[in-house]
This record gives sequence, structure tokens and C-alpha cells, in this order.
Amino acid sequence: MHTVAILVLDNVVPFDMAAPFQMFSWTRLPDGRRPYRVRLCAESPEVPTDGFALRIERGLDGLADADTIVVPGCDGTGPPSPRVVAALRDAARSGTRIASVCVGAFVLAEAGLLDGLRATTHWMATDELARRFPRVDVQPDVLYVDNGRILTSAGAAAGLDMCLHMIRRDLGSAVAAHTARMSVVPLEREGGQAQFIVHEHPPVPRGSALEPLLAWIEDNLAREITLGEMAERAGMSERTLSRRFRAQTGTTPLQWLLRTRVRRAQYLLENSDHPIERVARQAGFGSPTAFRDRFRRVVGTTPHAYRSAFQEKTTVGARSGPKGDARQVTVG
Repeated sequence: MHTVAILVLDNVVPFDMAAPFQMFSWTRLPDGRRPYRVRLCAESPEVPTDGFALRIERGLDGLADADTIVVPGCDGTGPPSPRVVAALRDAARSGTRIASVCVGAFVLAEAGLLDGLRATTHWMATDELARRFPRVDVQPDVLYVDNGRILTSAGAAAGLDMCLHMIRRDLGSAVAAHTARMSVVPLEREGGQAQFIVHEHPPVPRGSALEPLLAWIEDNLAREITLGEMAERAGMSERTLSRRFRAQTGTTPLQWLLRTRVRRAQYLLENSDHPIERVARQAGFGSPTAFRDRFRRVVGTTPHAYRSAFQEKTTVGARSGPKGDARQVTVG
């Protein structure tokens, strides 16, 4: 039987801990047998978390004979203790598979287990992971990363995707599919973490000469807009406009335009039942093909899949809304 040890650290995120516990516990072989033995391990018997405390029966010694170790995320704690770091390093040296859920990636990084590897974490923490651990190749747009013996996942729900991936690796697609049905989750989700990321436009200084131009761009997204036309409206040469745009926003005028068009398309997909061809026109893309290509590159999934995932089910027909507004799940 394959032993899965879940390392419970102080202020563990309960869902990050419970999701893999349930996922592996629910797994069954075709003959009904349990292929996984799941245990919780901690540095001390009582682990505080937000609003309650957990009593954990196994100590760090429970990691020593585990086949897989899962490290859930923790809320606002400092680096792991030297004992935890040593236990994880010992496990890695012995060939144990080690996986993290959400910001549990920081624990693996502190132990040096992600050096030179691709890794991910919750999109709100990817910049911090990259800043603190420059030897880690942080991938912000994916749901999980499998390096063989070391795996990392994005937010808590992505931990479910990663667990199903490990189950499929261990036992095959049929067993993984059954576990997915028991958990009422898809075996595979289309797209990556990019479709959930909130990316607002870079702030423009109040009173900037660019403000009227940016407002005009958002008001005219459905028509063709060239760099020359933008420069003319701003009363600058194209070179000057590009220089000032980059200085004040960190991007180019055309990239800003494309970002704004994708945001408008997301709003329309979420809040209307317009056909994809009409959404493409209203967002200013030259053709549905160009729209689908750009949308997939930015958001990480297709317009149809995005609409299926995020459209408000009570929506009937088109609804107007703030320019560029796309609720709180957009990539701009």
C-alpha cells in the first residue's frame, strides 16, 4: 500500500490539507481495495489554525517511510523550522515524492527542493516566490508542475488537479476518473491558472496627458485603431507616444490596446449570450480566428471554455456594464 503523508504546519489552510486527504482516501481499485494509506503528520501534536486547533497523532517521523509527502499551504507564517526542513530534505534524498499545494511551495523552496526546477503557486504569490527564490523557475499560468519527484500546484482547487494527476500516474486513468467522479470534479480542466488571474492595467498618474487617450481607446475598441491614430489624438509623434507610454504604464500602446480588448471580450463572454463572432467584433478583433488565437494566448483557454466556466447563469441577453469591467476573475 502506498503511504501518503500530509505535513500539517502551523496555521495550515484547512482546505489545502483536507482536499488531498479526501482525494487519496476516496481512491479505490477496481476490486474495491484502497491503494493509499493517508496520514497527517506535524512537528507538534497540536497545530493552531484560523479559528480552531488540530490534534495530529503522528510526528515528523511519519514522513520517513512515506511514499508521497504533501505540503499544504499555510496562512501568514514564517519559514519552516529547521526540523521540518531537515525532514523534507531527508525524504527527498531517499526518493520520496513530494508535492505542495498553493503556497506550500514556499516550504519546498525554503528546503531547497525547488532549486533549478519549474514550480508554481497561487497566482497572487508567484511574484513573491520568484523574488525570494531566484533559483526557482516560477510558472505563474499553470495549474500544477510535475518534475517527476517534486510537484507543485497553484491555488487550493489546483491541488485537486495535481492529486488526480498523481493518482493517474500511479494507477492509471480509469482509477483516476473514478476518483474524480467521487470528488465531483473534472479529471482534467481546460486552460491553466491564467484564466483566474486578476491583472489590472498599470496605474497611470492622475492628470497624465495619456488619460484622455486611454479613455478614447476604451470608447472606440470596436473599430480599427492604429499607432498613428493614437499618436495624432495625443498630439505627439509615434516615437514620443511610445516612449511616454512605456515610461508611465510599463507597456506599449498596442499592447495596452490588446489587453483592453481581451478584458472587454471577457466581460461580454461573462455577461452576454452574444455569439463568439459578435464578441470578437465588439472587442475590436479583426476576425473570430484572430480573436480566438489572442484570447487563448492571454487567458490560457478558449472563449467558449471561458464562457462556460465564468458566465453568470442568470444572464439572459446582453447587459451593459462599466467599460473594461470583468468582475474579479479577469486577465487584462
